[in-house]
Amino acid sequence: MSFSPTVWRAGLGFAALGVAFLGALLVLADLAAGWALIGLGLPLSGVLALAGDALGRNFTGVLAARFAGLLAVTRPWMWFVALYVALKIPVPLWPDGFPVLGLASTGALFVAALLFVWERENAWKAGVMALVAFVLGLGVEVLGSRTGIPFGLYSYATAPGPLLLGVPLIVPLGWFALTLTATSLSGGRPWLAGLLMLLWDVGLEPLMTAQRYWLWSDPLPLWAGAPVQNFLGWWGVGWLISWVFTGLAPRLFGLRREEWAWALPWQSRDFPLHRGPSLSLLPGRAARGADFRVVYPIEAFFLPGGLVLVGRYAEAGVTLAAMLGGLWLARRVTRFDRP
Repeated sequence: MSFSPTVWRAGLGFAALGVAFLGALLVLADLAAGWALIGLGLPLSGVLALAGDALGRNFTGVLAARFAGLLAVTRPWMWFVALYVALKIPVPLWPDGFPVLGLASTGALFVAALLFVWERENAWKAGVMALVAFVLGLGVEVLGSRTGIPFGLYSYATAPGPLLLGVPLIVPLGWFALTLTATSLSGGRPWLAGLLMLLWDVGLEPLMTAQRYWLWSDPLPLWAGAPVQNFLGWWGVGWLISWVFTGLAPRLFGLRREEWAWALPWQSRDFPLHRGPSLSLLPGRAARGADFRVVYPIEAFFLPGGLVLVGRYAEAGVTLAAMLGGLWLARRVTRFDRP
């Protein structure tokens, strides 16, 4: 079986990150050899992600050329995505710093999402989309933690600060960035974006309850203390925010502006006359180079890793399977979408 150069680069890059992650686990077990694996895996992951498909040939020349090309095309939002990733790396070495690193990482991702929409659309749309997602996300969390609607019975009583109206600031910040990447992956289909958000929450629930960001007291728990209602609520809120996004910036997700009526999403598809399979590694429409879809597979790597660090091995496996399944489904659904 032969793999594309993109698959080689991505696979080898993530494998090198896995070496660094193993090193972090060894450091936590008081084994000094772990530092060597971290020092090897982190830089190697970047090198292989750039030129892993050129091993055995003019590797250094290919690496230098691609690095120069990368610097030439790197946009401001990409630097904040890189910062978001970099801030996740020290978590295994500083477990008590999870609240600080988690907030900083999510904040960097929020800024990346804002700059991405600003670049592809304009500042006004970027600000409105960020505000809508933040306010809706905060609103449902305030309502949910006080009434049990729409997620079920839970509390933020043990959550680390900073808090906004009793809700950890990291939560509404995350709604904007993650819904944006889910909507991009879904090709502008709110129902699928909501499902991708639901699958992300499969890992979020056991991790954040382990970190005591929230505590469940629902009488009908299904997963990590959360009831079925929680996951239906995640799908619904994700669907709603994605629906607003596609109405405000349809062209960002490959939709035809003139056919969007806000109440008729099934009429908004922009299918090509001659359909053909998508050649992109990620699902959704890849317009004008790299886009925000890349965030979801990054989360699919780090979220199970975080669960391993807190001893939730079964939950880590389920989360990885769920998020990879979401990526597979999105690719199947969007395979005939025009780039």
